[in-house]
Amino acid sequence: MKLLAGNSNRALAEAVASHLDLPLTKAQVKRFADNEVWVTIDENVRGEDVFVLQSTSYPTNDNLMELLICIDALRRASAKRITAVMPYFGYARQDRKTGGRTPISAKL
Repeated sequence: MKLLAGNSNRALAEAVASHLDLPLTKAQVKRFADNEVWVTIDENVRGEDVFVLQSTSYPTNDNLMELLICIDALRRASAKRITAVMPYFGYARQDRKTGGRTPISAKL
């Protein structure tokens, strides 16, 4: 089992890792000059169950994209199972249509 931390709440991820007596998975989550997210997984996760701890609180869109890109990097690194642990799930309140021609953003 591996635990990967996003940048949204590093302190929480470190506390969870300490409680589980697990080291955080070595990874780089950085930003390009135009603020796009760049992720590199720096250790072998092939065949592992990986938990990604990333809140999608403010800035919601940035943190959500970081989570999705981390998941994609883990998938391409052949992780067996990937579980997103999201202490706050942005867009969760948009779970039903409130009128005509409106999205259900939580279903995305």
